[in-house]
This record gives sequence, C-alpha cells and structure tokens, in this order.
Amino acid sequence: MKDIDAFNRFKGASKYVLDHELAKIVNVSMALEMPLLLKGEPGTGKTMLAHAIAENLNMPLIVLNVKSSMKLIDALYQYDTLTRLNDSRFGDSSRNVADIEEYIRMGKIGQAFMADTRTVLLIDEIDKADTDFQDDMLDILDQMQFDIMEVDKTISAKNRPVVVITSNAKKDLSDPFLGRCNFHHIAFPDAEMMQRIITVHFPNLEEEMMSTCISTFYRLRQLDGVEKKPATRELINWIRALKADPHFKASSLQKGEIPYLGVLFKKSLDLKSASRLVGRM
Repeated sequence: MKDIDAFNRFKGASKYVLDHELAKIVNVSMALEMPLLLKGEPGTGKTMLAHAIAENLNMPLIVLNVKSSMKLIDALYQYDTLTRLNDSRFGDSSRNVADIEEYIRMGKIGQAFMADTRTVLLIDEIDKADTDFQDDMLDILDQMQFDIMEVDKTISAKNRPVVVITSNAKKDLSDPFLGRCNFHHIAFPDAEMMQRIITVHFPNLEEEMMSTCISTFYRLRQLDGVEKKPATRELINWIRALKADPHFKASSLQKGEIPYLGVLFKKSLDLKSASRLVGRM
C-alpha cells in the first residue's frame, strides 16, 4: 500500500503558482509511480512544473529534450566507438581499450536510473518523437530497466524517478501511451491566476502597473493574424523591460502606446501584424 503522505508531498515552489487540481495529480502520480503527461499551449508552465517539483522535494532534475530525429537508445546510453577506435590506434588513453564499458556513456534516462538518489526526470516535448519511440520508452519506464547490448548488461533503476512528460499536442499520442500515463491539461492562466503569477515575480509592483499590463497583455493575445501569441514568459520579460525604462508610465498603455512589442512577439510576421493593429485597439 502506498504511503498516504505521498499524496500531499508537493505543494508548489518559490516561483511556481500551483492550482489545487494540478497539485493533486502531481502527488497522485508520484504515489502511484506513474508518469505524469502534461498538455497545454506553450507558456502554461508545463516544463517549469518539473523544475518546481525538483526544487520543492529537493531532488536532482534531469531533462531529456526530445528531438524529431532522436532514437530511444540515445536517451538510454551511447557507445563511443570513435573514441575507442582512436584510443586503440594511438594508445595514448588512460582507459582500457579492451573494456567496452569504459566507452559507454549514459543518456538522460540512463542517468536517472543510475543516480544514487531519486530524481525528477523531465521528458520534454514527447510529441516530437515517433510512435515507436514513445511506446518503447514507456516500456522502459514501466520495467525500470534496459539492456546494454554491447556488453550484455542490464541496467536497473537504483531509484524510480518522478517522471514528467510534456506535449504541445503537435502530434497525437498513441492510445497505449495515453493509457499508461496520468494526464493533466494545463489551461492558459486567466487574468486572476496571471495576477498571482506576476505577484510572485514582482511582489512590489504598483497596482496600476499590474492591472494595466495584464489587461493590455490579454488584449494583445486576442489580435487576429498572430501565429504565436505571447505567453506568460513574454509577459514577465515585458514587465521587466517596462520597469527598466525610467520614462515609461503605466497610463501610456491605456492611450494605446505599447512599447517593446518585440519582447512580446518573437516572430517577424507577428510583430509586423501586432505593430499595425495596436493603433486600432
């Protein structure tokens, strides 16, 4: 039977504003030892949640950034054949060339399995990988072990990591994959939640500055013709830019004067569209 305290361990972190439902699914996933799959548009805090769990529970964080060309074995281990070949040819290495294990390096999943303490393993943007990668990876995480074929050795996890998997929903995940994870969709923060987030980052921000920046931000997100809407990270950086400008006044935003649009919009076409439309807001 799982320890009931495991259902109440994670309670947020210094720079992460946590809602009650998300806290529950994190703790349930840890208690049941199941991967937690997070979906939501960019900027909703999926990746930062893993950082917050690691901070709050004082665990090392290991991040696997998934690439479309990545093979599962790269996430498990790499056999450095080129270095071994060079060492055998030139004989100037302190390593034993006859020992293949000297040339095995652990990938991110391998590092999490070999760690002496329990870790948080973040598998970021799993939807970039193909279906075989996704399903085979969950087999490894279910079994908590994998084989190194070159040395006929099985690597078993010393401690089961806390697994957080993120997806931007660019590609559908397989039904078997979804069935083996706990799932939570992180919605984009509403204005009230955003105010809580901004307060964490700027505890002394004036009320007029806070309300004006947030209302302007949500109006900018509603502009037509914008491909990549500004997210929470952009809002935080934008407020930093405004605070650093000694000539900026919050009242200017209400007049439609919106400086530093390039901090909010990161694509050229989006910036052009926003610059053209701002005067009509």
